[in-house]
Amino acid sequence: MPATDTEDSRRDLPRSAGGAGSGSGGPEGSDEMASGLDALESSPSATAATSRRVLAKTAPPLAALALVLVLWQVAYALEWSASLPSPAAVGDELAGAWSDGTLLPSLGHSLLRCLLGFAASVAVGVPLGLLLTRVAPLRTVLGPILSAVQSLPAAALVPVAVIALGNSEGAVYAVVLLGAVPSIAVGVTAAVDQVPPLLLRAGRSMGATGVRGAVHVLVPAAMPGFVAALRQGWTFGWRALMTAELITATPLPGIGRMLDAGRQGGEMSLVLASVVLILAVGVAVESALFSPVERRVLHGRGLAAARR
Repeated sequence: MPATDTEDSRRDLPRSAGGAGSGSGGPEGSDEMASGLDALESSPSATAATSRRVLAKTAPPLAALALVLVLWQVAYALEWSASLPSPAAVGDELAGAWSDGTLLPSLGHSLLRCLLGFAASVAVGVPLGLLLTRVAPLRTVLGPILSAVQSLPAAALVPVAVIALGNSEGAVYAVVLLGAVPSIAVGVTAAVDQVPPLLLRAGRSMGATGVRGAVHVLVPAAMPGFVAALRQGWTFGWRALMTAELITATPLPGIGRMLDAGRQGGEMSLVLASVVLILAVGVAVESALFSPVERRVLHGRGLAAARR
């Protein structure tokens, strides 16, 4: 019996050793250990890469903002202008507008007006631009008119809208439409004109004609130009809205009304606070909407690396 027990124990030793080896030192265990080490090594590097990208995107705007504030403070300290307030005074004006409940309603009314006006401008301007590319006589007639209206300052459009529609919300929206629709239509037309004819011929040879050709060939090829047209339309519409709110007496206040109140009261701090709000909205819309859309469109065409 002792001899038998000893032989059995010797036979069991390789099994246990082999089992342990297959669990920790075999091929599967080595793969798991390697993948774990790779995860440990790649996680900090991925985090560092993300941090570098975020820093590369945020550092230039923050540096530019800091430079503007420093130059502004220097100009105030040196008394280059008797009417120039300090950055702190403008900040106090914004804080006061926030505390008395006038900042958010004014900002909300202006944003809502511009969003609704921009949506209506897109619904009119994009089909109009596509139609001009398809109907040559219509383009001959409307093309110069749209270019002329696009070159008009918004201040020239406000009296026309006020006389026609009165001091109402309709007049404000009319000014936004007159400022944004020509820009979008002209931009869409230019984007379609810049599509290489080779792509259109290739699409027609593959059966993409008519609506199918427009949906699957023309619109995707002109998409970068469409994004540029929409960005320009938003810019023109936002500027036209500020002019309309500055001149018209609408029942709902906006940022333009704040700007006009500062002008009438001779309060430069309120005027500059309104200007800061206008610039902040423009930068926010550009950073949160148009820049990501443009990067995605360019990335889909292999052009994103050139714009980084």
